[in-house]
Amino acid sequence: MNMVAAFAGFAIACSVAFTLHVFFFSPISPDALHLPSPSSIPSNKELQNVRRVGEEGVIEGPEDLFVDKGGVVHTIGRDGWIRRMQIHVDGCWERWKQIHSSSALGITPSNHATAGVLIADAQLGLVKVTEAGSTVLASHRVDGSEIRFADEVVESGDGSVYISVPSTKFGYHNWYLDVLEAKPNGQILKYDPLTGRTTVLLDHLCFPNGVVLPKEEDCLIFCETWKFRCQKYWLTGARKGTTEIFVDNLPGGPDNIHLAPDGSFWIGLIQVVSPGHEFVHTSKLLKHLVASTPRLLGLVSRAPTTKARVVKVGADGRIIKMLEDPDGKLMSFVTTAFEFEGHLYLGSLANNFLGKLALNVTK
Repeated sequence: MNMVAAFAGFAIACSVAFTLHVFFFSPISPDALHLPSPSSIPSNKELQNVRRVGEEGVIEGPEDLFVDKGGVVHTIGRDGWIRRMQIHVDGCWERWKQIHSSSALGITPSNHATAGVLIADAQLGLVKVTEAGSTVLASHRVDGSEIRFADEVVESGDGSVYISVPSTKFGYHNWYLDVLEAKPNGQILKYDPLTGRTTVLLDHLCFPNGVVLPKEEDCLIFCETWKFRCQKYWLTGARKGTTEIFVDNLPGGPDNIHLAPDGSFWIGLIQVVSPGHEFVHTSKLLKHLVASTPRLLGLVSRAPTTKARVVKVGADGRIIKMLEDPDGKLMSFVTTAFEFEGHLYLGSLANNFLGKLALNVTK
C-alpha cells in the first residue's frame, strides 16, 4: 500500500509539475481557433496543369510577385534578389537588385517620385528599390516602435502605402505561434511619403496578410489568414473609417490578394490546419503543450504545406471559382496569384519556381 501511495503521489507530482511547466513556459496565451465549415465548392485538380516559369531552382520561396504593364514579372526570393523576366520571351531570370535580406515577403510596383518597387520585409520594414539602389522607407511607427513583421504592401495613386503586420507579438520565423494563440495581434499601417510618418491605420486584427486596392481606391481590402476571411476598410465616402466583411468562411486561410483585370480578386489560400490536427486548436492545454515543445510545434506547423488552392472573388465578395491541387503534385502552399493576359502566375514559399496557368483551359 505504501508503494502504491508513493507511486500515486509521484505520478500526481509529475503531472502537476508538467502542467505548471507547460503553462509557465508557454510563449502563448491562447484562445480557441474557430475553423470554417466544410466548403461546398467541388474539388478539382486544375493547378496540376501549372507549368514552371523559367528555370527551376533559381528562386527559393517566391512568396509574392507582380507583372508590370510591359509584361515583365517581378519576384523576390529568400536570397534577397529581386528577379525579373519578360514573360513574352519566357527565357532566363535577370537578377536586378538585392536587398541583403532573407525575409522579404510582399512586392508591388511603385510609381511615386521615382519608379521602382516596394518590398515588405519582415526584418527591415518597408523598402523601396529603384535603379539607384534600395532605401528603407519605414522601419518604425510614428510612436517609435519597431515594425517587426512587415508582410504585404500596396501603393495608392497619391503615393500612400499600406502595409500589413500579421503579428506584433510573434515574428516571421515563428508565425505559427500566432495561429496557435488565435488572438488579434495584427495591424495595418499607413506610410505617408510626404511626411515619412508611419501610423497605425487598423489595430487588433487577426493575422492581416494580403492587402489590395480596387480600381476606384475607395477602400482597402485585407486578408485575415486564420479568420478565413477578408475585410474591407472604407477610405472615402460616407462609410469612411468603417470596416465590414468582404468575404467570409473561405476554404483556406487567405494569404495574398491581387486585383484582376476585370475588377475581381485572386486570393492564395493556405492550409492553416492540416487534417487530423483540428483537435489541437480546440484545446488551450494542447496549444500550450505544442507551443512549449519545439518538436510538436515543428510537426504541427510544417503539416499545412501539402495542398495548393486559389480562389477568384468578385467585387461583391462572392466566390467565382476555385482552382486547386489537392495533392500538391506540382505546387503547394501557394501564397499568391496574379492574373495577366489570360494567365495566372503563382508564387509559393514552399517552391523554388513560379507557376503559370492558362486560364482559358480552366473550367
